[in-house]
Amino acid sequence: MAKQVKVTDYQTRVYTLLQQIPEGRITSYAAMARALKSSPRAIGGALRSNPFAPEVPCHRCIASTGFVGGFKGDWEKVPSGQNQDEKLKLLAQEGVKFDAKGMLVDKSRWWDDFRV
Repeated sequence: MAKQVKVTDYQTRVYTLLQQIPEGRITSYAAMARALKSSPRAIGGALRSNPFAPEVPCHRCIASTGFVGGFKGDWEKVPSGQNQDEKLKLLAQEGVKFDAKGMLVDKSRWWDDFRV
């Protein structure tokens, strides 16, 4: 029997928004927060516990500075960095590249055309 996944109404709104981001594009926690009239930290909290990743593409959300940010609750090398490596790999497979410092290379990849 399949395990029932429980998410809050807020998480559902965040995950629905994530599904609008086209493959090969990225958005920021701040852009998602503006669309939902929320806060970037709240967006990050919902993404941290996304039980549907990577199908619900939380890897497409990065810091507004262009830094790749965290993934699955890990930020950079905390504790192992392996989650961030996974995020970079998923994005690279979609054509989104980052430099050695984790900064977005192609600024034309930004996307924030959310419909709420």
